[in-house]
Order: sequence, then C-alpha cells, then structure tokens
Amino acid sequence: MGEEERNPPAFNVPGVLLVLIALMAAIHAMRQFISADLDLWIVYAFGFVPGRYAGEALRLPMPLGSAGDVLGFVTYALLHGSWLHLASNALWMIAFGAAVAKRFGAFRFIVFGVVCAVAGAALHLATHWGEFVPMVGASAAVSGHMAAAIRFAFSPGGPLTAAGRLYPETAAHVPAVSILTAFQNRSVIAFTAIWMVFNLLFGLGATSLAGVEGEIAWQAHVGGFLAGLLLFGLFDPVGRTCRNNEI
Repeated sequence: MGEEERNPPAFNVPGVLLVLIALMAAIHAMRQFISADLDLWIVYAFGFVPGRYAGEALRLPMPLGSAGDVLGFVTYALLHGSWLHLASNALWMIAFGAAVAKRFGAFRFIVFGVVCAVAGAALHLATHWGEFVPMVGASAAVSGHMAAAIRFAFSPGGPLTAAGRLYPETAAHVPAVSILTAFQNRSVIAFTAIWMVFNLLFGLGATSLAGVEGEIAWQAHVGGFLAGLLLFGLFDPVGRTCRNNEI
C-alpha cells in the first residue's frame, strides 16, 4: 500500500473540473460589471432560447443568428442565473463529476458533458416549443454526471462507498454494472429518488433570469440524466462486469 493511498488528499478534485468551475465563475463575475442591456444580449445570444427554432412566422430577430441556433445547445451551460445557482451546480459537479472525470479523463469528460447538455436542451425544446424565455445553467450536464456515477460509484470499492473513499484513484476505475444491476442497489435507488424529489420540488418554483421570469427547467435535468445513464457505455474506457444482454 503506497503512501498516497494510505493518506488520500483532502482536496482531490480533477483539474478539468476546477477549470470548468473557474470558467463559469469568471463568466458570471464578468456579467456583474456590464450593463443590463449587454447582459441581456449575452443571455439571449448564448443561452438556450426555444423560440429560436419556432416557425419563421413566429421567429424574432435573435443575437448571432443561425450561429446562435447551434451554439445555444451548449453555451447555455456556461451561464448561470445567480451565484447561488452557480454554487449549487459546482457542488453537485464536484460531488459526482469528480469520479466521472477521473474515470473518463479530461477529453471524454468534456465531450460527455456536452452531449448531456445537448440532450437536456433538446428535451427542454420539446416541452417549451416557441417560448422566448432563455434557459441557462450546467444542470443538465451535471445531471448526466450523476447518472454516469450510478453505473459504478456505488459498486463495491466504488468512489461513493466507504472503501472507495480510502483509495479514490482505484475506486474510479471499478468495473461498471448494467443499468438493471445498478438499480438493484439500494443506495442507487435512494439517490435517484432524492434526485427526482429535488427536481420536482425545485422544478415547481419560479426563478428570475436577467429580469425575465420563468420556471426552473427540470425537463433539461431529466434529459441530461437520461443521456448520461444510457450513453455512459459509449464513453466508459473501463468496461463492465457483465455484458450479456443487459442494457
């Protein structure tokens, strides 16, 4: 047993997470020092606005034009409605994304987060077609991280087990289990139930973004979660304990 394994560092967050959180914080800090009009332009240019994709008769002139139509599926995840919103996403990202980042490596982790963000935006678009209230926040990507963690973090020796906390580097690389097997774990069931209740409670509340009133986009959370759960295997470099005919 090496010295590093006997004494795991107290602050053990992958660099890619620190860079992402620092980037989101820098963007939000910058927005505090610009005019309200410019801030609103940024939100509509880089946030996700379902109304961009409505029929031509319903469309309004939008910042960045067709480029914004594409960028918005991803860049909305870098913007936040408040410091509390940002801090909440950062904490959830550290709690569950750290294990995923260690398992995937920086590049896979970034691509995986982008895919989950896009999936969250797509489900939000399907349920808010034609609306011009912008959606922002990394919640869909973070929900994908949570779903990915379900596939291995609660397994014996995994990062969210007592043994795994002693050896974080090896814990992140335990073999994954199938979705069906994962949901036979009581910890996974409890965690998922808490996540669903959290989304229900907070999804029913109202929030404010740059002076625009709107509901918290819980559908985007669900979209990111489903993408993370179902697409985990495409990104996982470690493999599973049993492949057979399971999902």
